[in-house]
Amino acid sequence: MMRTIFLTSVAFVILMANCLGTDTPATFDKPAFEAYARYLLLWGPEVKVEIDDPKPSAIPGLDEVRVRGSVDRAVQSETFFVAKDRHTVVQGSLFDMTRNPFESVRSKLRTEGQPSFGSAAASVVIVVFSDFECPYCKMESTVLRLDLVKAYPDQVRVVFKDLPIARMHPWATQAAVIGRCVFHQKASLFWTYHDWVFEHQSDLSLDNLQGKAIASLKDSGLNEGDLDSCIKSKEPQEEINRSMDEAADLGVTGTPVLFVNGRMMLGAAWPTLKQAIETELDHQKKARADLLDCGCGLPDTSRASMLLGGPR
Repeated sequence: MMRTIFLTSVAFVILMANCLGTDTPATFDKPAFEAYARYLLLWGPEVKVEIDDPKPSAIPGLDEVRVRGSVDRAVQSETFFVAKDRHTVVQGSLFDMTRNPFESVRSKLRTEGQPSFGSAAASVVIVVFSDFECPYCKMESTVLRLDLVKAYPDQVRVVFKDLPIARMHPWATQAAVIGRCVFHQKASLFWTYHDWVFEHQSDLSLDNLQGKAIASLKDSGLNEGDLDSCIKSKEPQEEINRSMDEAADLGVTGTPVLFVNGRMMLGAAWPTLKQAIETELDHQKKARADLLDCGCGLPDTSRASMLLGGPR
């Protein structure tokens, strides 16, 4: 099993000036790089490793190399910057101070056609990757559905994304499938189902989940026949797979994980989440003032959207 590695700061290997100044790159030895990456990241032989060819980065003298490790559907991605000498390496993230630091992450988050609550015009969008059988996700759901709604009824929108951890939670995938089918038949009922699953989490199993879920929704107007057909079809699983692939591309390997306007948070107690939301709201006020001062256009222009970190 892969060890989950989360970068909370940029880690640098000191680069010698003569290495960066090399014009002609040395040969990139993928087997040697893989061996080093496996040792660095504690990836055992059960992890399948894929290494992209080096490509030019925005840092002069450094090429970008993407590395992916996978076990079944669990995927972890890492980015390295390799000097022309091919043995001096930087691991971490690259930022451009003229742009929002979370812009690249937001561009990878797909919110269209996903369960959500809150105003569509909200300036803060939280995307949560969750697992219905995960006890920590249950705790996070209380924060989102109670504390957040009470404090920010109009300023925050929450989008739900499935990330069932099947190797740990035997009925999580089935719960996600049912959730997708409920959402597609009657979108507003998804959150009723969501709250019910987490409330009854300790009483559910792979054997009783579907029956109990249908019984809980029997007076909601759902068509049970259509729901059953959807559950047996391949479409909801395909949607869940796309959500899992998206999570892997973002470096998400566990649940719950929240993205607050692109800022990754590995679960968050209410005081921490509230601080992140307030930081975003304050940042947007300052950015709007800067846009007015520099004549960069109205806040709803594409440039303003990029700077403010608001919903796309």
